[in-house]
Amino acid sequence: MALEIEHKFLLADDSWRTEISHAVLYKQGYLSSSPLGSIRVRISDEHAWLNIKSATIGASRLEFEYEIPLTDANTLLDELCCKPLVEKIRHFVQRGSHTWEIDEFLGDNAGLIVAEIELPEIGAAFDRPQWLGQEVTSDMRYYNNNLTRHPFKDWDH
Repeated sequence: MALEIEHKFLLADDSWRTEISHAVLYKQGYLSSSPLGSIRVRISDEHAWLNIKSATIGASRLEFEYEIPLTDANTLLDELCCKPLVEKIRHFVQRGSHTWEIDEFLGDNAGLIVAEIELPEIGAAFDRPQWLGQEVTSDMRYYNNNLTRHPFKDWDH
């Protein structure tokens, strides 16, 4: 069993872009979503995973992840996952001992950018860069699972 401890933030400005070390394109979809958790299929580069997460609101939740064949993942995304799929470019920014993952969403969620940091334990200290905006960890709208059902293009901005 794995425990994910993660905080989500909006961005105050675009100055983080000068700190990007690399970026990866992700394509993902949800096979199932319930009040208890979700089952997701994700592809990045030539790798694919099946991910199961608890639906806990807040900074920590259960997470299990298993690599699966790429052909299986493509079939699952095309045939069994809810639409629209979530597509995003994940930018990686190193700050001290932590890596920020900044997701720039595409498609129906274009215009949304969210920064995430995973921590080794609840309450662990981390540097808050000047480009960091409002924390949205407890706002369910920003969870990828919800972006399938209620994409950013449909939000009142």
